[in-house]
Amino acid sequence: MRAAQWDGGTVIMPEVVYVLLGLAIGVGGTLGLLALTGRKLLSQARRESEQIQKLARMEAEARAKEIEVAARQEQIRVKHELDREADAMRKQFKEQELRLSKREDTLDRKLDTLTVKERNLESLESRLSQRERAVAAREKQVEETLEQQKQKLLEISGLSVESAKELLLHRIEEECRSEAGALVQRIMEQANEEAREKSQQIILQAIQRYAAEQTCDHTVSTVAIPSDDMKGRVIGREGRNIRAFEKATGVDVIIDDTPGVVVVSCFDPVRREIARASLEKLVQDGRIHPARIEEVVAQTQKEMEENLLKLGREAAQEANFGNLPKPYIPLLGRLAYRTSYGQNVLKHSLEVAYLSQVIAEELGLDGTIARRCGLLHDIGKAMDHEQEGGHPQIGKNFLRRFNESEAVLNATEGHHGDVPATTPYTVIVMAADAISASRPGARRESLERYVKRLQDLEDLAMQFEGVRQAYAIQAGREVRVIVDAKQVDDKASAKIARDIAKKIEDTMQYPGEIKVTLIREVRSVEYAR
Repeated sequence: MRAAQWDGGTVIMPEVVYVLLGLAIGVGGTLGLLALTGRKLLSQARRESEQIQKLARMEAEARAKEIEVAARQEQIRVKHELDREADAMRKQFKEQELRLSKREDTLDRKLDTLTVKERNLESLESRLSQRERAVAAREKQVEETLEQQKQKLLEISGLSVESAKELLLHRIEEECRSEAGALVQRIMEQANEEAREKSQQIILQAIQRYAAEQTCDHTVSTVAIPSDDMKGRVIGREGRNIRAFEKATGVDVIIDDTPGVVVVSCFDPVRREIARASLEKLVQDGRIHPARIEEVVAQTQKEMEENLLKLGREAAQEANFGNLPKPYIPLLGRLAYRTSYGQNVLKHSLEVAYLSQVIAEELGLDGTIARRCGLLHDIGKAMDHEQEGGHPQIGKNFLRRFNESEAVLNATEGHHGDVPATTPYTVIVMAADAISASRPGARRESLERYVKRLQDLEDLAMQFEGVRQAYAIQAGREVRVIVDAKQVDDKASAKIARDIAKKIEDTMQYPGEIKVTLIREVRSVEYAR
């Protein structure tokens, strides 16, 4: 680029001017083009805006029409609902109006009926008052007539008023007493029949559910001796062995001429069993002298104590009582060696426990309490050789130390009727005890005792006035009494039979029950000649 100096300044060359002019023209053209384009875009934007506004107005109008249509429809729906509700209310009002109208009609009819009844009642009251006056007059007339008849009767009979009244009351008393006796007899017969049927049903069910075998145990212990020489060794020189044996065991050894047998006798069954086992061991060992006897007896006693604990635990487990106090266990084991008329007392106690539970459950009582009463009712028999008194009292005193319940204590003391029963479990144990003792094969009785019991039954029945003869039959299970028909009538016969049964219960001990059959017979004998 070329430049020239002019008056101290710089002169721009024509090329630069041309460039600048070109730039200015380009800028101006660009601006013009942009202005033209802007006007076109602005015009287009206006047209689009107008279209958008037009569409918006159209949509707004359409939306407004839709809203207006929906509002009209909602208005129509609400109107229809209001019309239906109004119709329902009008219908309800009409029904209520109809019911009220009917009720008014009913009340009107009732009012008319009451009016008629009031009139009838007034008429009835009037007639009733007339009848009352007539009845009063009639009563007065009757009283006067009765008084006249009473006076005539007194004149005819020659009795005073008090005498006649006393005679009449006496006759009425006799008639009432006769009717009362017949009524009591009928009620007693019905009650006894129902009670007998129910008790037989319960007892039969209890016996059927308990099917244990019953055998009598022997109460005499014997030891087999192989030879007479062994008998001599048992006796020892001058009897020292047998004396040492009896001293160590507390039993009596009976050696007689019976071949091959030595009898061991003792009231305590446990000591008798210890003596029997010890003697068998000595006979098998062959070494028999005082020192050996003491050693064998001590060993056998220890084995017996272990055996008693084992038997007691087994009995408690069988009776489902695993939490019995420890002192009970050996006593239950001792019952296994105790017999009552040949019946094993432990087996008897287990049987009574089971039967008591069955009977109690049939009666709606607690079977567990009844089973405990039955198991422990004869526990005093394990100690009656060591203490004075009967086994019921001994057993009660022992159980009381371990805080047994009143039901168990009363059942233990009263199962033989020594004391009154305070709980129903005592009566249940008494019944179960009688069932167990009277089962066939359960017990045996000596001939002398059997005959004595039959004779006592007959003598007891003969003590009553009017009894001519008495016979004990059915092995003492029944007593038949024949009364004098001239001295005893039918009603007195029932009373005598009941009194005999009551006296048997109070004075005699027996298993099971005894039936009292009273026979009154009238015989008329005539001879034709």
